[in-house]
Amino acid sequence: RRPPRSTLFSLHDALPISVWGLAGWVGILLTPIAANAPIIILTLGVADSIHILTTMLHEMRMGKSKRDAIAESLRVNHQPVFITSVTTAIGFLSLNFSDSPPFQDLGNIVAIGVMAAYAYSVTLFPALMTILPVKVRPLPESGRLPVDWLADRVIAKRRQWFFGMMAFVLVLVAMTPRIEIDERFNEYFDKRFDFRNDNDYVVANLTGFESIEYSLKAADSGGIADPEYLKTVDKFAEWYRAQPHVMYVGTLTDIMKRLNKNMHGDDPAWYKLPDRRDLAAQYLLLYELSLPFGLDLNNQINVDKSAIRFTAVLDNISTWEGLELEERAQTWLRENAPASMEGPGASPLIMFSHIAMRNVEAMMNGAVLALILISAILVMALRSMKFGLVSIVPNLMPIAMTFGIWAVTVKYVGLSVSVVAPVALGIIVDDTVHFLSKYLRARRERKATPAEAVRYSFHTVGTALGITSLVLAIGFSVLGYSGFTMNVHLGVMTVIAIVCALAADFLFLPPLLMKLEGNDHEKIHSGFSKSDAVNPGLAPGGKG
Repeated sequence: RRPPRSTLFSLHDALPISVWGLAGWVGILLTPIAANAPIIILTLGVADSIHILTTMLHEMRMGKSKRDAIAESLRVNHQPVFITSVTTAIGFLSLNFSDSPPFQDLGNIVAIGVMAAYAYSVTLFPALMTILPVKVRPLPESGRLPVDWLADRVIAKRRQWFFGMMAFVLVLVAMTPRIEIDERFNEYFDKRFDFRNDNDYVVANLTGFESIEYSLKAADSGGIADPEYLKTVDKFAEWYRAQPHVMYVGTLTDIMKRLNKNMHGDDPAWYKLPDRRDLAAQYLLLYELSLPFGLDLNNQINVDKSAIRFTAVLDNISTWEGLELEERAQTWLRENAPASMEGPGASPLIMFSHIAMRNVEAMMNGAVLALILISAILVMALRSMKFGLVSIVPNLMPIAMTFGIWAVTVKYVGLSVSVVAPVALGIIVDDTVHFLSKYLRARRERKATPAEAVRYSFHTVGTALGITSLVLAIGFSVLGYSGFTMNVHLGVMTVIAIVCALAADFLFLPPLLMKLEGNDHEKIHSGFSKSDAVNPGLAPGGKG
């Protein structure tokens, strides 16, 4: 019988249960964003165990007993798994920089889950593997794995891969200025939800979904009856009606003009503002007295009649367009209205637009801090300033590539996409850590040349990196089936980052290492032969 698959997944099925229990104890609430945590935790937890399992099976193929293979796998993988767990947790903890509490909850829950996954992977999982029967397939006659072929191609054409990847990344980075910050809040849910369909119908057939409100103050108490004040408000309303995306403007001046017309026998020529303050005040009093019992004008004017409410109803407008419209409105008030009338627009659109902008800034700060912490951890863990700094390059490249691809295909980023950089950074650093740890093990313990060390890294960890990247991509792609747009964007961009990270670590990091380490006196082998695989000096787990 072959053990690992059912054992692997049944073991990590307990992860979401454990984490939800801990989240409940600390008082974290369940929200549509935080509900993604079980999928993410399960995916990351399985990825940890794959590295331990892959090395264990390899050691058993090399002739070791199961117990010795498990012990060697833990010896080789414990440090990389711990480092990747810590760096992933740091990436998700950086979501606490977000202004959105649901994203903070998601980051905290996943950080707890990642460390729980590490604990299960190095304790319970090896114990179960010791008890359960394990049968492994023998190595092919050649002793080579599919990744060995890739290693040969990368080593043989290192210069082409190095400069080709650099050029590709620079082209994508050049695309990133096309990205615009945008949120369309009525499109958070897709058309599977009645809420979205109802909103679309309202926008198409009735009125707009968004609005901007102003409190336009007069110079003194009762000043809203001042003819000059009313004329300025009316000009502001006419300006707003001429702007794009504006469907309706509601203000007291429309009521005053209609009242003036009514008081002059409904003559259309009198549809204009009264030219005397006392007359305007009388119209206002007459209108208020004519309202049904229990109603007043407090929804339009304040108590001492020193300010009126100004409402602009908009169609399906984006975050950027809403903020730009509000900025133009403020410019108009500064140039055409008295200082007393100046005041910021207020509405859910403006509020969430500013939150989105602030969230992008905050998450970029969080990503920078996460990068600094992760780089410091890698410097200490790898015991090398040079390799710690080198690791920054393949860790930043996937993020730059992801946003470049997003700029070409989608162009817009919003509240959800702003969290991708720190989240992806915490995840994609795993590939770099595992590849570099095997590379340095070959260099330090086996005294291998740079090319041999690269080939050793491909042979020992390449398959595991491919499998874990596939598992991570599948796990995050599940979010693409969500009806909540923020979840979809988070999942899709993370999948892009994972694929780009694997490409960077397979196609760019090895040529970079060989370029930095020098290659004048290398012994370039044609590949990993079967005799090499059983040679204790080069074999994974051999004593160099």
